[in-house]
Amino acid sequence: SSGINAEWPLRPGRYIIMMNGLFAVYAGFLYNDIFSLSINIFGSSWQPTNYTRYEKNSSHYINPDAIYGLDPIGDEYNGDPYLFGIDPFWNLAENKLTFVNSYKMKLAVILGLTQMTFGLILSFFNYKFKGKTLNIYCTFLPQMIFLQCLIGYLVFMIFFKWFACDATTDQPSLLICLINMFLKFAGEIDEGMQLYPMQRYIQAALVVVAVICVPWMFVAKPIIEHMYPRVRQANYQQFDNEGDDEEEEEDHGMMDVMVHQGIETIEFTLGCISNTASYLRLWALSLAHAELSEVLWSMVMQAGLGMDINKYVNPILIIVTFSFWAVLTVAILIVMEGLSAFLHALRLHWVEFQNKFYEGEGHLFAPFSFERMLNGADDE
Repeated sequence: SSGINAEWPLRPGRYIIMMNGLFAVYAGFLYNDIFSLSINIFGSSWQPTNYTRYEKNSSHYINPDAIYGLDPIGDEYNGDPYLFGIDPFWNLAENKLTFVNSYKMKLAVILGLTQMTFGLILSFFNYKFKGKTLNIYCTFLPQMIFLQCLIGYLVFMIFFKWFACDATTDQPSLLICLINMFLKFAGEIDEGMQLYPMQRYIQAALVVVAVICVPWMFVAKPIIEHMYPRVRQANYQQFDNEGDDEEEEEDHGMMDVMVHQGIETIEFTLGCISNTASYLRLWALSLAHAELSEVLWSMVMQAGLGMDINKYVNPILIIVTFSFWAVLTVAILIVMEGLSAFLHALRLHWVEFQNKFYEGEGHLFAPFSFERMLNGADDE
């Protein structure tokens, strides 16, 4: 049996497949979406009182084909949020797509900030491990402050709006608030856009700090290395203490460092916005998956279950319908959508995450070879 397991083609990726499955289940419970259906585990907080409005049918159940426009102002919502995920009653709401889209977009931004912050923390440990103390103060610190002043503040507003705002208060647009931080610097907050007291002054202070971080990243390191050559020598010394110090000094002159820091500063400052926007692909993938799942359920499974011919043909129709629905679900939702989600997640790891700490330095790997020894290649 060990020989069979060793030749199993999926064996190298079995843990990735397992983690994909576990996180798919977690996302399903988070969005309360299982094959486009919701399950009521913790009890819905919505209890319709006007059954005429919801077209109560003859079997004393709310008509699932009725149109629901959930309005939290009134007696139908008891004020207690669903314990985990989205309330199942939203699956029948007319404004479901508007609500769920906003929810998923905010979650994508939160996940993006979390992963990018973790990437910067890894860069700190890289600098500390290599003894590059100057990079900690002139690269890591301003980058972390800049990221948190912009995207971190956006995530703060997301959580603040979730906890402090309800249907009876103003619902300011967080994107407009973030844009007005720069366009209306220290200006009056527009009516209906106020989240908390002293908002204009706090936002102005965050913008000032973020702007200060840009020259901090750009000129601090070259100036310090130019004024203190010992700091430059220690900062560029190879980890294994190999190489010529004079050659290292020539390769890392002030202009070289200025160009490098300029490129890194421009890439990071622009990347804070573009990388965060790139994480919205998580929302787009979730939206596409949910819509495909709903189409397959309503157009295939629900249509087949709704056919009523006679007691002999109905079981056969159910078996055929379920088989067709299962094949489409596996082929489209699991295989195609799973591959697409994996590729997008892999891209987020390679680009948005690893550019915060991965440097790609080190020595080129040269395997042992008698031919290289005889040709004298190793001596070079």
